[in-house]
Amino acid sequence: MDAVFANYFIESTLHVLETTASVNVKRNKVFVKKGSDAYGDISGVLKFVGDVNGSASISFDKEAILSIVSVMFGEEIKEIDDEIKDAVGEIINMVSGQVSTKLTQDGKQVKVELSGVIMGEGQVINHEYDLPVLSIPFNTGTGRFIIELCCK
Repeated sequence: MDAVFANYFIESTLHVLETTASVNVKRNKVFVKKGSDAYGDISGVLKFVGDVNGSASISFDKEAILSIVSVMFGEEIKEIDDEIKDAVGEIINMVSGQVSTKLTQDGKQVKVELSGVIMGEGQVINHEYDLPVLSIPFNTGTGRFIIELCCK
């Protein structure tokens, strides 16, 4: 995995969460994921094609995403519903836009597309390639989220 790409994705995610919801995070120990089960209650998944090929996801537990979206909307949100699903899609799109900009500035051509937002128990995230999936967990103070990256 390209460390520059991983750093772009992490930096972009943290920037989007900080600017849209004033989220400050603590990174936990990075690990290689085993299996395809999602670690959260709602996940946004992206696909990358071009000079970087692969997929990425951000999975939020219920507490983290409700807190984040409550700040974004300026009102308390208590349940994961279609509004939350749309908000996760928007967060993922903002992250992908920033990652794409950084890659373009490096002279790389990459097409990024939202594969979807999945929610509920028993989520499965099938990354694009049969490669190791780097998992980077974070605590937000109210909950946790995890970034997963799989690329070549």
